[in-house]
Amino acid sequence: MSRRPSASEDVSINLTPMIDVVFLLVIFFMVGTKFSDAESHIKVDLPQVGAMRSITRTPDSRTVSIRADGTVALDDVAMPLTSVTQTLRAQASQYPDLKVAVRGEADMKHQSFMEALHAVEAAGITKLEIATRPMQR
Repeated sequence: MSRRPSASEDVSINLTPMIDVVFLLVIFFMVGTKFSDAESHIKVDLPQVGAMRSITRTPDSRTVSIRADGTVALDDVAMPLTSVTQTLRAQASQYPDLKVAVRGEADMKHQSFMEALHAVEAAGITKLEIATRPMQR
């Protein structure tokens, strides 16, 4: 038995048929697609929507703090009650579900606390929280 010596040939894949198929598919989709604005000539009565608001995340809660000396702070920034009302009114117009927590020191005047509550209410805030802590025994 004699064996023939094997010829060393380079094995390679012929990509020509695959490239031909890809070009044919590209031509098929280009011819089959209409690039026209025929749909824009059809009369359609589009739905209407209300005023658009930003879709940013609503602040979780704002905190109005009243110190023993009567100074008021909104999120630890001291400001007069009129500024608190204006700031909260602007945010309540953007975020109707805004929650405000009012907290005061234990030895403050009741009048100061009531004025802060009135300022928050005047801003149009409907979700109001009063911060307290449990008594320690």
